Amino acid sequence: MDLSVVIPLYNEAENIRPLYERNAAVLPKLGTYEIIFVDDGSNDGTWQQITALHRKDKHVRGMKLRRNFGQTAAMDAGFHAAQGKIIVAMDGDLQNDPADIPRLLAEIDQGYDVVSGWRYPRRDPLMKRFFSRGADKLRRWITGEKIHDSGCSLKAYRRECFADLELYGEMHRFIPALLLWKGFKIGEIKVTHHPRLHGKSKYTITRLGKGFLDLLVVKFWMQYSARPIHLFGGAGLLLLALGVFGGAWLSYQRLFLQVPLSSRPALLLAVLLVILGVQFIIFGLITDILIKIYYGGKRRPYQIEQELK
Repeated sequence: MDLSVVIPLYNEAENIRPLYERNAAVLPKLGTYEIIFVDDGSNDGTWQQITALHRKDKHVRGMKLRRNFGQTAAMDAGFHAAQGKIIVAMDGDLQNDPADIPRLLAEIDQGYDVVSGWRYPRRDPLMKRFFSRGADKLRRWITGEKIHDSGCSLKAYRRECFADLELYGEMHRFIPALLLWKGFKIGEIKVTHHPRLHGKSKYTITRLGKGFLDLLVVKFWMQYSARPIHLFGGAGLLLLALGVFGGAWLSYQRLFLQVPLSSRPALLLAVLLVILGVQFIIFGLITDILIKIYYGGKRRPYQIEQELK
């Protein structure tokens, strides 16, 4: 199959049919295709809409998760089910425009492995745009990845991008950074962004905190996933060296300068630094073992209740 379009949905019943019609007007011109709707535990009739479309058009596939696992899990389920050589992801709220898909594919043909959409101009409330802009600047500074709008779901990927990519938490917004770390070539184009007409935005302020924590995980994964002992062991060696040096200096003062140590907190600090240094080194060794176990067998943090093929 040439193309798979993956669309995660959570309580988007009003948007499904017009989104399907917009995709159906574009995709037949691009080769063989499938549209995979992933219902992330909706309770508003979303699955019934997907089922009706599947009966009408066999290009439509559906997946229903047992509960609301989050957008990242829904995307991951769709990515693993996709059969296309190129996989396009988009939101289910009608804010992404399927008419931009041919432009994404044209950019892929220029040699890119991933092409990310840049919502320009963006049709979201001012506060949402403000926080997203700040988050994008922080992400670029920490990961070194240069695209402007990592939060835009409209992206095109070569199938091989997902051969060994584990997604969880809020990781979907960091997929380009993870793929850049793996050596894939990343591109970006400006895409149309429509205001939301139906349904309710799932964006909340709590996602910022979750996204920041996942960003720290991405940074750790990009820099230390192969040998975490280099991070924790390095910190442990530094603390251990400071503790040993401090203890040696205090011992010199006590033995040769007759300086009493009973009332000096520096002695307790030196002992604490040695203990922390040893603990960090042990923690690094344990983490190194866990990384090897991780690479030995992966699990997906969600369950699929039904699937339409």
